[in-house]
Amino acid sequence: LSQRLASLAAAAWEETWQSRQQLQAQRQEVARLQEELSRARQDGERWASALQRAQREALEREATRGAEQARQQELIRDMKERLLELLREKDALWQKTEGIDTPMPSPVPRDPGLCARCHKDFRLLSRRYNCRLCQAKVCHTCSVDMGKQGRCCLICYQQRHLQAT
Repeated sequence: LSQRLASLAAAAWEETWQSRQQLQAQRQEVARLQEELSRARQDGERWASALQRAQREALEREATRGAEQARQQELIRDMKERLLELLREKDALWQKTEGIDTPMPSPVPRDPGLCARCHKDFRLLSRRYNCRLCQAKVCHTCSVDMGKQGRCCLICYQQRHLQAT
């Protein structure tokens, strides 16, 4: 009986010792998990702070972009108004000059080295253009670019636009 009690006591002691070891291991695991939880909370706070900062910066950029867009729209509106003023001014000038006899295009000069309108020499830096309407050779100053139609002399351009209006 005493041997049985001694063996039970030894088994209980062994079980108690193992339980204490397990308890100590579990406490260490709990401490480690608490530390990880604390780090995770700190990381979460840092990420939340970074997110708030990024949102604030995005709102500031959006406000700046909105203000810049408003300024650009105002500039566009002002430019359109100025363009309309210039067009009205141009129309008024055309109406003033409508009664004035416009000279007929002069015949093409025999000398291909001179501008038909201002008689300037064509050289390396002064390019020669053929008027698409009267075929006169004119310099850059005496011609108008009509886009895809090519260039024409100022007199033909004025006559054509007077007829169009």
